[in-house]
Amino acid sequence: MQGYCDFAQFYDALTADVDYNAITGYYHRLIGKFGGKKGILLDLACGTGSTSVLFSKMGYDVIGVDGSEEMLNIALSKEHEGIEYLCQDMCALDMYGTVDQTVCSLDSINHLDGAEQVQKAFDLVSLFTNPGGLFLFDVNTVYKHEQILGDNTFVYDLEDLYCVWQNQYEGDGKTDFFLDFFAGEKGVYRRYYDEFSEQAYPLEQMEGMLKKAGFEILACYEYLTEKQPTDISEKVTYVVRK
Repeated sequence: MQGYCDFAQFYDALTADVDYNAITGYYHRLIGKFGGKKGILLDLACGTGSTSVLFSKMGYDVIGVDGSEEMLNIALSKEHEGIEYLCQDMCALDMYGTVDQTVCSLDSINHLDGAEQVQKAFDLVSLFTNPGGLFLFDVNTVYKHEQILGDNTFVYDLEDLYCVWQNQYEGDGKTDFFLDFFAGEKGVYRRYYDEFSEQAYPLEQMEGMLKKAGFEILACYEYLTEKQPTDISEKVTYVVRK
């Protein structure tokens, strides 16, 4: 189930409460902790470029990759000097050379359609990573899909934008998302629609796929911390090395 077409134009407004400085600062600290360097950083599934811009300001040579042309068009409208953006699917990654670090944030791995695609994405990241390079990413857990997202509905009522976000849990860690947007001004609104899915996996399965791709697992943390995850962790961060 594809998405991020109509959603792209509303993405930044609906994620205005996301602390991108905290997210990029967290990954920057982990890169330093595990011996990474400020070389070429692949921002995988970079979306509208919010993280790419901040990584660039930290001194990384950033390549932002996303499969949504609509999202990248918004990224290109922001400050992007020194950032190279490529429109590519994670499962068809084709870099010009290798990178030193890859970061994939905001549960983007969960958007891949099944374990086979996740394995393919991991294999390609490994292929284009320099020996000793790091791959850091976060994923939503099965617990979050079952207990937090579930079959819930969320409503966002912003100035000139109203969004109804409905979830449908299919079981086995998979949730479908259906979004209706009503946007406009002066009482005249237009309806937009988008949908996509997320798939979560047991951590043991994730780790097996990473090892198969040739990565050494250095850490698995509760999201935005350096604590060990628990059975009720909603999101975890992996740090692995080729």
